[in-house]
Parts: sequence; C-alpha cells; structure tokens
Amino acid sequence: MANTSSNKGVLTVVVVAVIAVLGYAVLTMPDHRTSTEKLGDAIHDLSKGPDKAARQLEDRTPGQKIGDAVKDAGDDIKHNTGN
Repeated sequence: MANTSSNKGVLTVVVVAVIAVLGYAVLTMPDHRTSTEKLGDAIHDLSKGPDKAARQLEDRTPGQKIGDAVKDAGDDIKHNTGN
C-alpha cells in the first residue's frame, strides 16, 4: 500500500516537471514572423498608439507578449476607471 502511494507521488512530480519544461519552452520560443508580418501587425496596432505598434516590430517571445497584454489590460482598466 505504501509503495502505491510512493509511485503516485513520483509520477505526480514527473508530470509536473514535464509540464513546467514544456511551458517554459513554449513561453521562450523565438519569434518566427517575417518582416512583412511584423510590419502588418505594427500597422494593425497603430490605432492603439505608436509605442504598441513599435512593439510589433521587435523580436518578442510569447511570454513577453503575454506580459505586454497584461500590462495593457491594467492600463486600460486604470484609464477607464479614471485613476
């Protein structure tokens, strides 16, 4: 009975480690967009401001893009609530 519990614990640790490694790999993948795609994304985001459009021209990882989206959402909330 103790052996089964120990095996479940080891399996859980292995599964969590694999998920962590895969998550890290996905969030740090390089940007594979072409220059044309980056320029198109920058033009699309120009209405949101030149700083947000300029971000689209940079090589950014998915993790950095998620961080930018969170920051932008926070800025939008502050702007809409008047703070």
